[in-house]
Parts: sequence; structure tokens; C-alpha cells
Amino acid sequence: MTRTSLSGVACSIARATDLFGDAWTALIMRDVLLGIRRFEELAEDLGLSRKTLAARLARLVEEGVLARERYQASPPREEYVATEKGRELYPVLLALMAWGDKWYGAPAGPPALIRHDACGHLTTPVVSCDTCREPLTVADTTQLPGPGGQVGPGTRLLGPLIAARGEDDHERTPEQG
Repeated sequence: MTRTSLSGVACSIARATDLFGDAWTALIMRDVLLGIRRFEELAEDLGLSRKTLAARLARLVEEGVLARERYQASPPREEYVATEKGRELYPVLLALMAWGDKWYGAPAGPPALIRHDACGHLTTPVVSCDTCREPLTVADTTQLPGPGGQVGPGTRLLGPLIAARGEDDHERTPEQG
């Protein structure tokens, strides 16, 4: 099945989903970030076809999310390691995992727990404000127009909606918040 590319949509979620819009890519990243880095091990763990795995890995390398590193000279063998761009996906995967645990969890409990090594406590990932550290929710945030925003495919209605919020925001005085 051919997918429509979202890489040209003026939306960071659309552009990211263009690469990570299928379950296999997220699961490959999960495995690599947790230490399963060799092609045969990834194929065994995930149970997907070698052709599909090779295609997903090639795209992740092409996008600079993974890099290939040689671990054996003769015969030459390589493994996949996350780049900085790839390691920055870890909080995204943790947030997705927490959401899945909450809404699709098994009666016995979550399949994996997260321990924060710095404090030693089990934790649930939370997306929070980088200034005040309060959790961010849809009820207490507003998306405003950014410099790269534009109206087009994927943002025909959303673009003007966000732009109008920006106009409303500029009309407020600092005292009005």
C-alpha cells in the first residue's frame, strides 16, 4: 500500500509521523534504544520480514536517526546505533508507552516499568513545561502561530485556526494574560 508523503505539510507532527507513522519503525527504535542493535536480533525480536526490516532500517539511517557501526572486521558486520536525533525519540516513546499502559494495559499491569536511575524511583513519563515544570495538557495550553506555519495540505483548516489564536493573543494586553 502506498502512503501519501506528509513531509511537505507545515506541521511538525505530520513531518515526524511521515517517518514514524507505522508501528514497526517505533518498535525498531524501542529495540535499538534498549540495546537490540543487530539485524538478526531485531528480526528475531520483532518477527517481521527481513525485507520490511531492511527498508525501515535504511530509512532510519538515511534520515540520520540511526547510524551503522562496525562491530566485527572479518567478516564485516555492523550494528545499528541511535544518533543524537534518534536518542531524542526516547521521551516520545516513553510518553506513548505511558498512554498505552493507561488506555490499553493488560489486567496484570504494564509489560515494562521505568526506573529513573538518578533517584532510583519507578516513574511515569510526563510532558511538562520547560519553564515551570508543570504537566502540559490540552486544557492548559494554546498553540500559537510559529514562523514556519502556513496554510496548505494538512493544515487547510488548522492553519487559519492557529493564526486567529495568534491574532487574539496579540490583542491582549500583558495584564490580561
